[in-house]
Amino acid sequence: MFTNVSNFTQGVDTAFVVIFGMCLVFLIGITFFLIYFALKYSKKRHPKPVDVKDNKKLELTWIIIPTLLVLVMFWVGYKGYLPSRQVPADAINIKVTGMMWTWLFDYDNGKKSTNLLVVPIGKAIKLNLYSPDVLHSFYVPAFRIKEDVVPGKNNWMWFQANELGDYDILCAEYCGTRHSYMLGVVRVVSENEYIEWYNRDESASADAEHIGLQVIKKNACIACHSLDGSKIVGPSFKGLYGRSITVETDGKTRILLADDEYIKRSIYEPNADVVEGYNKGLMISYKDKLTEEEMAEVIDFIKSLNE
Repeated sequence: MFTNVSNFTQGVDTAFVVIFGMCLVFLIGITFFLIYFALKYSKKRHPKPVDVKDNKKLELTWIIIPTLLVLVMFWVGYKGYLPSRQVPADAINIKVTGMMWTWLFDYDNGKKSTNLLVVPIGKAIKLNLYSPDVLHSFYVPAFRIKEDVVPGKNNWMWFQANELGDYDILCAEYCGTRHSYMLGVVRVVSENEYIEWYNRDESASADAEHIGLQVIKKNACIACHSLDGSKIVGPSFKGLYGRSITVETDGKTRILLADDEYIKRSIYEPNADVVEGYNKGLMISYKDKLTEEEMAEVIDFIKSLNE
């Protein structure tokens, strides 16, 4: 409580303490008077109860006082909320894509990161939120920030990190079977370290990695499809190519060969032929997200997992 991890912690914590404090006072007070009146006006002491007449002063009291308390709670909450919608003009813009079940971050220079948001300390960061599939919610508990990531809606949030370190990112809206696995990290680094990371050419270090695997990681495919044969949300890529697969098409079962065309169609039209034992409608189409060259590399990589 009342840390200075981000620019919003003080305002949110103050609102919480004020509201919680009022609720606690009323809880204790109401509990006390409930027990007191139950004992004082029990049937044993008052076998012949008498009706209580109207009391305008009492009625005005329990109308005015709660109203004032609610206004105080509203003001404290509004005062803490208002800065969250006032983004500094020099804020660093980062696109955040929340998709089942991964966070993708796109920087202005074309740099991409999966489940890792790197930001410089003391700088305003604006996150432009986007979802291609279902409702998510970008939540960093330590920063006291949370905003829904809604399909078809342009939403945003901002913050300024004031302490170095790693902080958890969660999804705060149920988004499917692997909702609890939709985790990430905000890494707050010094400005010099951020500039070095931001401008670092990682193509050299990625040369040893198959291009198809790079494409799969970039599009968060491994969040649903394993590379080791284990079953998660979708079929594993390992041992897939060249295998006969039972699928359901328009309610009918048939067997298909997992060749180039099958893999391409499964990526472009994922709900056309659903592998038996898996759910329909979980995967979005990647037709406009992958080039023909990237598709060829993905197929080649999946082939290599059979070796």
